[in-house]
Amino acid sequence: MGDFATLFLLLVLVLLVGLWLRLSRARDRAIQEARSRCQQHGLQLLDETVGLSGWRLRRFGDQRVLERRYSFEVSIDGNDREAGHLWMIGNVLTALVLPTIELYTPERTEDAIEPGHAPSGGNIVPFRPRDRDRDVRH
Repeated sequence: MGDFATLFLLLVLVLLVGLWLRLSRARDRAIQEARSRCQQHGLQLLDETVGLSGWRLRRFGDQRVLERRYSFEVSIDGNDREAGHLWMIGNVLTALVLPTIELYTPERTEDAIEPGHAPSGGNIVPFRPRDRDRDVRH
């Protein structure tokens, strides 16, 4: 009876170590994704790390799969700290939430202002009227 209990405990220990290694690899992949997406959007990934903040079962096709949520902090201008989140199934990024940032700031030059349109200020991006002759829908 003692040999069976020892074997069972050893098996549980091996399973726990395997699960820990698998979650560590998934976390490393999440760090790569967060770093890549922050760089793509001009954000700084603070502390260069992510933390597992939850998981949920999600229907994917006809299967239920485990989706992990990782949280991290980013900085827009180096003086702030904003929360970001990403969700992954396996090694695939399924969702990403980054703080609202101004992705495009129009240049304020006299050439850029069209006649009849007032220059915009702040974070307002001016829209140009569509050229209806070129915008033909089929």
